Amino acid sequence: MSLWQNIFGQKQNSANHALSLDIGTEFVKALIFQIDSQEDKGIVVGVGRARQKSGHMTSGAVADIEGVVETCSKAVAEASEKLKFVPEQCIVGIAGELVKGTTVTVRYERLRPQLKIDMPELKNIVQKVQWKAFDRIRQQLAWETGHSEIDIKLINAAIVDVKIDGYRVTNPLGFQGKEVSISVFNSYAPMIHLGALQSIVNELGLDLLSIAAEPYAVARSLGTENSVEFSAVFIDVGGGTTDIAVVRNGGIEGTKMFALGGRAFTKRLANELNISFEEAEKLKIRYSKRDLGPQLMQKLQSILEEDCQVWLSGVELALGEFVGNDLLPHNFLLCGGGAHLPEIKKVLEKNHWPEDLPFAKPIEVDFIYPKDVINIIDKTGKLRDFQDVTPMGLANLALDLIGEERVLGSIMRRVVRMMQN
Repeated sequence: MSLWQNIFGQKQNSANHALSLDIGTEFVKALIFQIDSQEDKGIVVGVGRARQKSGHMTSGAVADIEGVVETCSKAVAEASEKLKFVPEQCIVGIAGELVKGTTVTVRYERLRPQLKIDMPELKNIVQKVQWKAFDRIRQQLAWETGHSEIDIKLINAAIVDVKIDGYRVTNPLGFQGKEVSISVFNSYAPMIHLGALQSIVNELGLDLLSIAAEPYAVARSLGTENSVEFSAVFIDVGGGTTDIAVVRNGGIEGTKMFALGGRAFTKRLANELNISFEEAEKLKIRYSKRDLGPQLMQKLQSILEEDCQVWLSGVELALGEFVGNDLLPHNFLLCGGGAHLPEIKKVLEKNHWPEDLPFAKPIEVDFIYPKDVINIIDKTGKLRDFQDVTPMGLANLALDLIGEERVLGSIMRRVVRMMQN
């Protein structure tokens, strides 16, 4: 009997519901959503949030499994309070400095270009391309982190671009041609982090549908993967980390994370003003809402400006890894609780960017709101904040895993399962 059967006294109703769990450094956020398979939508029917205790998380990674289980239990219990059940299936987000994602382009030459591509050949092509991409990035990541290749595991993969003899297609079936070029996005995480999340899910008595890289979920949340004209830099400012995803021409190019988020700003206020962390957090929230007197607003602004410059240096370093032949996207889209801090938007807009970071146009900064997330409909009225975007993005990813997927997506999913095992 699971934890939730003990609490609610009845079997979990998993027929058409699922759970999205965003385990952050500052908060655990839980969404329960009903799956409308006909409309391919997720309808949020329960929302829960619980604050992490000090020492439970470090820079987006789990530091105390039992402590995080306790916090997750509170968030899930709040989300399911009116429903009186918890879904069996859940998707969990992962973040942290060692969670990395990148897109690799692999070219495959067909022996019989005059024949039309059929399903068996397409499966074979995708499998060979993915193994090549996996081998490349695994070696690169092992070199960057100093971890052995065994310690790193694939968590997400997606085909972001397909060309046959230079012609872009969305479904290669039925096409003829000699060279098939496939761009594959892969994200990876250390086994120790994945194992901690799997232990948490097991302790909660849930079935793990997927672990997903959070910046990947956010970048997919607007449904722009088929828009060749869309390019943007997604920045999710969390409690302990900042997650960045770069999207060019509708395809996700890669993700980067660094260990600086809203908690660092709170600690600076606590130290400078000689107050507790809890008091500093409340003061920071009031400052973000411009709910303080002019003198205090000015004092806090002067304290936070220096830290924002340090944070900006992290953004610059992350974006430096995406500089290539193309200009960087000039559209910046912000989410996460830390994005409320006014200096975050200001420092991005007013910064004199280094010459080695060429942008297409002057920077434009906007925010992602819950209403912008595709396929997820909030029936609770509780999802109104930037920090709600990530769990909603995870829920959107879960719809692909539960429902019917397009040809390429379903093939890739089977290849990933094989590689993970």
